[in-house]
Amino acid sequence: MGMSAEDERAASPRDEEWPEAEKAEKLARGAALKWASGVFYRPEKLEGLGHYRRRETQRNSSIQSRLKSTVQSYLEGVSAGLEQLRSAAQEVQSVCQDLGAARWALLDSADHFQGLQQMRELMEEHVQLASVVQVLPQIFSVHEVFSHILQLLHGQHLLEAHVELMMVEQLRDDILSQLHLRGLSSAQATVLSYFSGLQDLNESLAKQLWDIVGSSLQLVREDPVLFVTAVRIIEREEKIDDTLLLEATFLPPGRPKGWRQKFHQVLQDTIRGARFHVPRMDAEGPGLAKHLAVLQKDIVSELRVVKDLMVQCVPAHYNILSVCTATYHQALASHLQEILREDLDKQGLFLLLEWALHVYHSAEMMGHPDLLPEVDVSALDPLMPSELVDQTERRYVMKVKASVFEWMQRTLEGEFKEWFKEEEPETDHQGFFQSALPAIVMQMLNENIQVASLITDSLQQKIYNMALEELEAFLGCLREALDQCGKEHRQDRAVPKYYISHLLAVLNNNLALSNSVSSLHPDTACREVPASLQAALDRMQKKATQLLLEELLLDLQPLCLQLPSRKWLSGSQLVGSMCEVIDKYAKDFSRLRKPLFTLLLAESELLVASQYLRALLQRKMVCKGREERGQLCHRLLQDATQLRELFCGLGLEKSQQSLEAVFALRELICLKDPALLSLEVLGFINKYPDVSDEHVSTLLDIRGDVSKEVRHVVLEMMAQHPQVLPEGYRPIFSTILVPVPELPFCLRKGKCA
Repeated sequence: MGMSAEDERAASPRDEEWPEAEKAEKLARGAALKWASGVFYRPEKLEGLGHYRRRETQRNSSIQSRLKSTVQSYLEGVSAGLEQLRSAAQEVQSVCQDLGAARWALLDSADHFQGLQQMRELMEEHVQLASVVQVLPQIFSVHEVFSHILQLLHGQHLLEAHVELMMVEQLRDDILSQLHLRGLSSAQATVLSYFSGLQDLNESLAKQLWDIVGSSLQLVREDPVLFVTAVRIIEREEKIDDTLLLEATFLPPGRPKGWRQKFHQVLQDTIRGARFHVPRMDAEGPGLAKHLAVLQKDIVSELRVVKDLMVQCVPAHYNILSVCTATYHQALASHLQEILREDLDKQGLFLLLEWALHVYHSAEMMGHPDLLPEVDVSALDPLMPSELVDQTERRYVMKVKASVFEWMQRTLEGEFKEWFKEEEPETDHQGFFQSALPAIVMQMLNENIQVASLITDSLQQKIYNMALEELEAFLGCLREALDQCGKEHRQDRAVPKYYISHLLAVLNNNLALSNSVSSLHPDTACREVPASLQAALDRMQKKATQLLLEELLLDLQPLCLQLPSRKWLSGSQLVGSMCEVIDKYAKDFSRLRKPLFTLLLAESELLVASQYLRALLQRKMVCKGREERGQLCHRLLQDATQLRELFCGLGLEKSQQSLEAVFALRELICLKDPALLSLEVLGFINKYPDVSDEHVSTLLDIRGDVSKEVRHVVLEMMAQHPQVLPEGYRPIFSTILVPVPELPFCLRKGKCA
């Protein structure tokens, strides 16, 4: 199976020329060796060696024959191709020779072509003259055609008139085009002059068309034929415009006409002019509601005509329903702005806001079932921009504010007159004094807030804020009126006759207002009263309470002036008389609601306690001995006990009373050993931190047995223990002024005793 040395030498030049063949032969040898080693790996297999050799020889012979056949067919194809290339080269050479001969023949005939050029020019001129001759009858009949077109227009035969008008225009435009191509611009003026009647006819036709378009809403209901005719003429002209613009070689005068755009403009101007120009008197007061109702009815009616009838009379690409809807919308928006430039009252502003924000989009107008779903204004700009809505809401709030202020002033004037009537204020079912003022004020404010809620939440919030501001201002005016009433009463206590009763009614009214204010808030979850308004309510309550306490004080002062005295010390009915006065006022106070009654009772008790202490400290009585101190202590105990029991019986608990200060003061006076005063005073000032040195000094003077040394120790102790008023402490001594003791006169370099 191996190759001899001669074979290898013979193959070496070929192998050098065809390295792929050498590589393939090596691979074949390797595969053969691999196959032989796999078949003859055992000695007994060598018996079939001859069989395998014959089989492989036959296979090699078959493969070689197939290879020879394939190579032979390839060689035959190459020979045929070479033959065809030789034939093609000969044919190309023959064509080149023929082309050269033709070129020389053309060069020899060039002089003859110049004569043909003159003949061509004569031919063109002949064709043009023939064309002119053909159109001469039409040119000569132009003015006759003009007259006929005018008659057709007068008879409203618009389609026929337009056909003849287009023919004349076509004739003129063809002539002008030819002149333009030949550069004969000077002759164009003559042609335009000859056809000058076309301009008037075009204008006459256009005027009739725009009159028809302006009456389109009526025509499509009564006789749509005329409207459809106008639309057909407009579409013809649009096609002519488009054709001329596409050619872009020559544009005749008056082109493009743009009649489709003019159609939309006339229709929009008709819509704007028909409904949205009203006399000024109709845009104010009661006339505004009527005007808006008419607008609503007419717009819905006309849009239904457009949707049901006009849409069928125009091409779909006109989008006539969308155009009309947008036109109505924009015209209405401008119209509302014009109305808003007037000085409308609050009713007019409310009507505009309600109409623009609610009625316009409702099923009664643009959301009408007959218009849906084709009519949709949601994609358009708002009828009133948010800035205009906010501005209009603020104007409305100002108008309402002026109305509320005027109403509250009248209410206040009526309330002021009620105070001076010769009758008590009215009472509720529980017998508490009151007036109609809280109900009137709250009803007025609440109605305005509820009305505003029909427009927008923002308007409701604005009205709510305004209501609180006006209520706060009203409380200030009411407090001033109450102060004025108090001044007149001080001049003559008989005027008003039922002064105290009306003060009690004012307090009940103030409480009713305080309880009702939270109900005004639009958000039921938020019931907090603003701090400034609460302060105004508190000031009002404080003022009425102050005037009532002044009345009580005026009746108590004559009795307090008798304190202290020897007569009082020996035993009198002075405090009993005070209790009668207090009890009389307490019966009046019972016409107050409970929280106010308790408050006024506590304030009255504080007033009584402070007046009692003021009488003791300002008109001090110095005890002459132990026996007189005992009498004073006994009297203080009886008086304080009697007053305390009175207030307890009226419903004021001991812990809420300030009369405990009288009991504490009595302990200081009753102390038998003056040396213990410093400890007792320390406890006293800890309990009543508003006690001053002057107060303590006056108390020591009342005892009448305190030496200068003890006084010095007590005052030194107070200086070493300064007091700070705790939070929530109700001062009692700080309101009592006592005379400052005179300092002893001292010589220079001397010592004060």
